[in-house]
Amino acid sequence: MATMTTGYDDGFLGIAVPLPRPADGRETRELTYPRFTVLVDPERRLAAVTGVNIDGAALQDLPRTGQWRLDPRLPDEEQAGPAVYADNDLDRGHLVRRRDPGWGTAAEARAATAATFVYPNAAPQASGFNQSKELWLGLEDHVLEYADATDRRLAVFTAPVLTDEDPAYRGIQVPRRFFKVASWAAADDGAPTQLAAAGFVLDQSDLIDVAQGALSVPPLGAFRTFQAPIADIAVLAGIDLGPLVAADVLPPTEPRDTQVRGEDAWRLLRAPEDAHLG
Repeated sequence: MATMTTGYDDGFLGIAVPLPRPADGRETRELTYPRFTVLVDPERRLAAVTGVNIDGAALQDLPRTGQWRLDPRLPDEEQAGPAVYADNDLDRGHLVRRRDPGWGTAAEARAATAATFVYPNAAPQASGFNQSKELWLGLEDHVLEYADATDRRLAVFTAPVLTDEDPAYRGIQVPRRFFKVASWAAADDGAPTQLAAAGFVLDQSDLIDVAQGALSVPPLGAFRTFQAPIADIAVLAGIDLGPLVAADVLPPTEPRDTQVRGEDAWRLLRAPEDAHLG
């Protein structure tokens, strides 16, 4: 029987993968939930990092249930709560997906999926159907399928990219980009031998307009999803991604310094199959 784990487990893959943390050492609030952890930036009132363990071979297919709520362990003023999302075109975007920690017994899975409906695990995303947004949601499933030879276990880190240039709105700054890094143990004869990882960026800059103090979603805007070098993501987000940088499966393109190359040099994705996983 699977056992419940409180918080992200850095040994879950059989290879140590520490929970990433802000590179500048800024203060965060660490909140643990069944099989995932959220590090909240109290000044931004949003997650700086989330980390979740996923056992794809034991995932439960459960109906969507859950009600968004504040986490009582954190002061309300340090969470981007319901007022941010009221009467506008913003969705509560799950960072750790509802399904991600939902594995093990049915009871364990229900408890873990329900735990994802907390505001520290949400970030504002432009609402409405968009093909690239659906692509973003499906990337982890695609990586799970690829990692099937290693019992389909992943450690996944997702967060908004928090920058000073993000537009201000209702007491927060709406992030223009999000990052996701999925990692797994590459196998040799069934035994994990080395870490592999892939990094992705979702850009909603074209969909966020607060110029008049109210949020509007331009009808011709679009989400854009990229596979990006994990080294670029680390600099872009200001997050120490530790061994994930060296584990990147994306082939290096050119020598780099501490500057992010930018979207023109990244791999634009139109379908999960466009991702390079090794």
